[in-house]
Amino acid sequence: MKFLAQPPRFLFFTGKGGVGKTSIACATAVDLAACGKRVLLVSTDPASNVGQVFGIDIGNKITAVDAVPRLFALEIDPQAAAQGYRDRIVGPVRGVLPDAVVKGIEEQLSGACTTEIAAFDEFTGLLTDAGLDADYDHIVFDTAPTGHTIRLLQLPGAWSGFLEDGKGDASCLGPLAGLEKQRIQYKGALDALADPLRTRMVLVARAQAATLREAARTHDELTAIGLSRQYLVINGVLPCAEAHNDPLARAIVEREQAALAAIPARLRTLPCDQLSLKPFNLVGLEALRGLFAQAAPLPANDDDAPFVSTAPTLAALVDEIAGDGHGLVMLMGKGGVGKTTIAAAVAVALAQRGLAVQLTTSDPAGRLAETLDGMLANLTVSRIDPQAATERYREQVLRTKGAKLDAAGCALLEEDLRSPCTEEIAVFQAFAGVIRDAGKQFVVMDTAPTGHTLLLLDATGAYHRDVARQMGESGVHFVTPMMQLQDRHQTKVLLVTLAETTPVLEAAQLQADLLRAGITPWAWIVNNSVAAAQPHSALLRQRARSEMREIAAVATRHAGRYAVVPLLRAEPVGVERLLALTAGARREDLI
Repeated sequence: MKFLAQPPRFLFFTGKGGVGKTSIACATAVDLAACGKRVLLVSTDPASNVGQVFGIDIGNKITAVDAVPRLFALEIDPQAAAQGYRDRIVGPVRGVLPDAVVKGIEEQLSGACTTEIAAFDEFTGLLTDAGLDADYDHIVFDTAPTGHTIRLLQLPGAWSGFLEDGKGDASCLGPLAGLEKQRIQYKGALDALADPLRTRMVLVARAQAATLREAARTHDELTAIGLSRQYLVINGVLPCAEAHNDPLARAIVEREQAALAAIPARLRTLPCDQLSLKPFNLVGLEALRGLFAQAAPLPANDDDAPFVSTAPTLAALVDEIAGDGHGLVMLMGKGGVGKTTIAAAVAVALAQRGLAVQLTTSDPAGRLAETLDGMLANLTVSRIDPQAATERYREQVLRTKGAKLDAAGCALLEEDLRSPCTEEIAVFQAFAGVIRDAGKQFVVMDTAPTGHTLLLLDATGAYHRDVARQMGESGVHFVTPMMQLQDRHQTKVLLVTLAETTPVLEAAQLQADLLRAGITPWAWIVNNSVAAAQPHSALLRQRARSEMREIAAVATRHAGRYAVVPLLRAEPVGVERLLALTAGARREDLI
């Protein structure tokens, strides 16, 4: 593996959701430990599943992976980090200031911005901690999907610049209160990230046009912030030999080889490795050790029986949704499970029925326009653009609150509005606007990957608690965005997953998180099912057998209602192919 040759101290694995970052990061950590190195494996994904891969509980503390000598792991838990951050800020004033003041400070520190700062604080600490430097030869970072990771990697520069310019002084005991002490730490983190002798960025992609384009965009964004030492790993490539006597596998091979032949020019210059698709789920130590190995020959098929003969369809779910006439439909799940595709398919199916539909996304790396590749009557497309939302929010605050301030007050207000925290507030406001739109039409929302979405819901919950506290004794009726999300007549949450062990476990965890917030998922969608596509190749049929266990778990343990969507011969891009997902795909289209 080229990306493992003479590895530096820090290795970051990043890329679009679902490309296999966690598996490759875990396998890398195991490989380095087997070579005698002391390794710390860190997940910066708010929806980390590193513990699930190793079959152990990790959490927000450094934990030995007992089955692998010299390997330790840590999952940065944003909520635990935020609580620790709040304790450090509030602790010194508790019992000193009046209880009402302390309560107000705690409320101010309850939002998503505090959560992001706290997780970021831990991340930069890992890059600069002298103790860790002495304890470990390598720190391997399994990151969140691309959009969230790019923001995380940009933050050391953003916060350093904010503090160097003397900003933040206007913030007293709010989320910025502890940042001034971290000025040196952030500068050290920035230096470590930009040093190719200490840091290597590994872009992980699949042999698909969309993920390769995403990798090229990530390459450009990382280069722009000084992270130029990059490698490329193309994961899960179906071996050409599997195409023999199987038209389904042949179509996959042709599609993947065409994508590889058209790889963006700026990626061609990067050192590149290819990993073949494995017939097994990448869970457990044995599977991780086999990830970088040459694939062993598979036995010939001796059973060509169909896998999924009857299962609920996406069309049936859309029929049920359409009966409401309007409402919010939110697609949630881990990165790479196909939320964008399913959201677009649901939207075009509703629009074709003559219903007014707004299709939108809260994903910073959302690609709705590329998936739709066209338009349809009754359908509008929008996006919660963090930069545009932030600019609108700044203008609104300056126009309202700023109008009552003198020149000095306006200057302080403008300084606070240049804080990176402002983006979280602005995105929440845009999200609340989308929820309001669902009162008169269908709004189908393609959300960001799980961790990022949970942070957005955290902001929604914090706003609800603040409003409830202020209005509780007034007797005035009020409705917050969180209350609308909790109302199943107004909001239907569809959890999208793959028929694989880790995605199903993550979807179940997301469902538990939502239930604790009073939000009950309406249905599960098992997407890109190989079993439903009835393959004949030995490798694909072996994967299909393992899928059947996961589909049964969804049907019997997790979901009140569900649907299974088969893999298609051609990528579901364009209105016609998206409509096929909800109109019953033909056998010759399946893959």
